[in-house]
Amino acid sequence: MYPESPRTSLLFPFVALLCLWGVANAQTSSLRVAPFDVDATPPVGSALPYSSTTAIVQPLRCRGLVLLSDEAPVVLCAVDWLGIGNDGNRIFRERLAAAAKTTPDRVAVHTLHQHDAPWCDFSADTLAKSHGATGIIFDSSVANQVIARAADAIEAALKRPYAISQIGLGQAKVEQVGSNRRVLGADGKVAAVRWTATKDPAVRAAPEGVIDPWLRSIRFYEGDTPIAVLTYYATHPQSYYGKGEVNPDFPGIARDTRQSETGNLHVHFNGAAGNIGAGKYNDGSPENRTILAQRMADAMKRSIVEEKRFKVSGSELHWKTQELRLPPTQRMDREQLMSIISDPNKTAKERIYAATQWVWLTRCAEGDPIVASCLKLGPARVLHLPGELFIEYQLAAAEMLPGEFVATAAYGDYAPCYIGTAIAYEQGGYETEARSSLVSPECEAVLIETIQKLLGVEAKSIAPLGAVAAKREVEYARSQQAQPEAMPK
Repeated sequence: MYPESPRTSLLFPFVALLCLWGVANAQTSSLRVAPFDVDATPPVGSALPYSSTTAIVQPLRCRGLVLLSDEAPVVLCAVDWLGIGNDGNRIFRERLAAAAKTTPDRVAVHTLHQHDAPWCDFSADTLAKSHGATGIIFDSSVANQVIARAADAIEAALKRPYAISQIGLGQAKVEQVGSNRRVLGADGKVAAVRWTATKDPAVRAAPEGVIDPWLRSIRFYEGDTPIAVLTYYATHPQSYYGKGEVNPDFPGIARDTRQSETGNLHVHFNGAAGNIGAGKYNDGSPENRTILAQRMADAMKRSIVEEKRFKVSGSELHWKTQELRLPPTQRMDREQLMSIISDPNKTAKERIYAATQWVWLTRCAEGDPIVASCLKLGPARVLHLPGELFIEYQLAAAEMLPGEFVATAAYGDYAPCYIGTAIAYEQGGYETEARSSLVSPECEAVLIETIQKLLGVEAKSIAPLGAVAAKREVEYARSQQAQPEAMPK
């Protein structure tokens, strides 16, 4: 053994200190965010679900954050479109994942579900075109352009990420916006659908019903400087639509108002709003769009004012995924749908809608899952779920972790369309019709189990969703039978 030199002995304490610093630094590695924001507006003449684009009232956005931590990057993206489903959602996630140098299962792509906005489903579009049904609903060339812009923006943003030292978690009640769309009668069945624009005063007068009134926010700080904010609130976003006048409607207007006021990127996600809309407070008058937007913007502002701040590091971000295989509807089959798709005597819209259903049923038959996920960031948890979920799923998730911050982003993979509770399929109503919901009542048990796993809570059976509320609504309806003029028609 060689003798130890004085110089070597002096190095040992220094090396030891470096090692200790390295361990401490690894344990407190920084959380970084890279915001991105690109235009998602279709050109005039481009296809939309309810018409072609006739005018651009206000541009649409594709916004999000790349979260950099001890784990592989996570991408959160919200788009001002009606829906992104099947291969549309898969390819969107793959392209953003490649730009962020991560894997597609660590990318969540959601829409806000505005109706004067595009719908993206490459699978259905390709199938319909192969049978000669073209020209309406989808414009895949526009969708590919937006995906490319978003990927380029992510690559650019990653060159200058912000170091985040703390987050602010807030919530505020949204007043006079959300109401349940499904108004039950004395027989327990849906007596009226309270559409997002409801002119019948008797239907508007019915109670709000089951909603989640809370808007939740997560704000990211570099030191004490706010950088970006994520907000979550569950409601159908339409005030009025159908003329092809592209706009982000009242949630998008509220979001953009707040971004202009604060100077921070504002990314908004729609919650489990399948059975929620503004119908109680909206008769479809154009001026109501501004009123609803002001109410949303006010809640967004109050959630920030009332937020609580928490220090965070890169080691406090965790991403969990679950493969979700929802039981498909039994009310249609692929052979029947293919006969519609291939029938030149059917309208193009009928054939394209049949294509969206055929693609979904084929995915189910082949065992191709939807990826559901949960972001855990310090004390906050955010669920990323598919389709037009009913609000009861969001409320159930919050009840699984009482007193904690749990937000829900729905309208991820749009393929299954409406996802009701088990009892909802017995009650009737538009949302659970064969044309609207491509899953079966058994989806409730599958979803609840998936949410429990994502949140890391003990798996246990819970009461059927919506049963207690349904009983309460039936009692109300019966109490109104003595006043026929007050009942929905």
